[in-house]
Amino acid sequence: MNITLPRISAVVACLFAGIIAVSSRTEPRADSSWDQKAAAAYLDQRASWWMDWPKSARDHETFCVSCHTAVPYALSRPALRKALAEAAPSANESRLLGNVTKRVRLWKEVAPFYSDADRGVYKTSESRGTESVLNALILSSHDAQIGKLSDDTSAALENMWAEQQTSTEKKGAWLWLRFRNEPWEADDSDFYGATLAAVAVGTAPGNYRARPEIQTKLKLLREYLNHECAAQTSINRVVLLWASAKLPGLLEPKLQKSIVKEILAKQQPDGGWSLSTLSGDWKRNDGTPQEVKSDGYATGLITFALEQAGIPRDDPQQQKAFAWLIANQSKTEGSWLAYSLNKNKEHHMSAGTALFMNDAATAYAVLALTQANQH
Repeated sequence: MNITLPRISAVVACLFAGIIAVSSRTEPRADSSWDQKAAAAYLDQRASWWMDWPKSARDHETFCVSCHTAVPYALSRPALRKALAEAAPSANESRLLGNVTKRVRLWKEVAPFYSDADRGVYKTSESRGTESVLNALILSSHDAQIGKLSDDTSAALENMWAEQQTSTEKKGAWLWLRFRNEPWEADDSDFYGATLAAVAVGTAPGNYRARPEIQTKLKLLREYLNHECAAQTSINRVVLLWASAKLPGLLEPKLQKSIVKEILAKQQPDGGWSLSTLSGDWKRNDGTPQEVKSDGYATGLITFALEQAGIPRDDPQQQKAFAWLIANQSKTEGSWLAYSLNKNKEHHMSAGTALFMNDAATAYAVLALTQANQH
């Protein structure tokens, strides 16, 4: 075949342009490397399941706001809105916000999540303390998106401060639900709850954290978290790291840096973290061995907390963490896998309850990946 010189030049030019295009490509953004639509679909489906599950139903046609499904959903689902070109909150977001707002408005008449009568001593006060913090966190996070503190959020924060302990050995914290379930409902979960209260205060818009009327209570919270920090599991200190990023002055810079160093030292060779290795010597109540593989909850939460604390995405260990998250999203479910510290999958109440850790894992993985896209 006879190829003319102009035609050869055109082919060479074409190849050269292709080489330039390939060589000039930058590292793919996180949003082009994982399936946001599938993650949103998983989170939406699970939120719907939880809100309609008979065991989560409470009085006044409301439902319990869970640490494993409802709260992570409220924090993470809005983060997907820009990527999915959504003009408004999803139907389940609106339903969850409506539920929380209703319970805040009916605070003095609505029944607690659990009561002494049906679940044992202290459960009424533990429920009030827990819910007051979770309500404030959810509504503060919502208001932060619009930049204005609403009356309902102000009321939720007032309810939260009213439940703060001021004279017990847990002075500065909140009574928290204890069902011997790590990491959210165990004997050390008072600390976890206090860190979420700090996140709520730091997240609330309008410079809420500087209001004179909360400074005494904020001082008690700060003193409690700093005093109890050394006795906590690593995973509790991860949430404290997140709180310190949202609430400037919560921790001394030296302590914040030491937590970062501690957490980075526990990263596994594959780039992820394992919740069981961050939770002390906690034993499962069904007697089965803890899972030591990297999981989506620990990796998502830690990666997000490190981002919040200012660790850049191009940090080598953060790069490994992001690579783990991107590689470990389920291609069929859109979710991330995590493991219960309390029982294995076979011993859960149902297939639906066995997914609780995946719900939290997916939410924090989404927060970490979407936060990365903002830089």
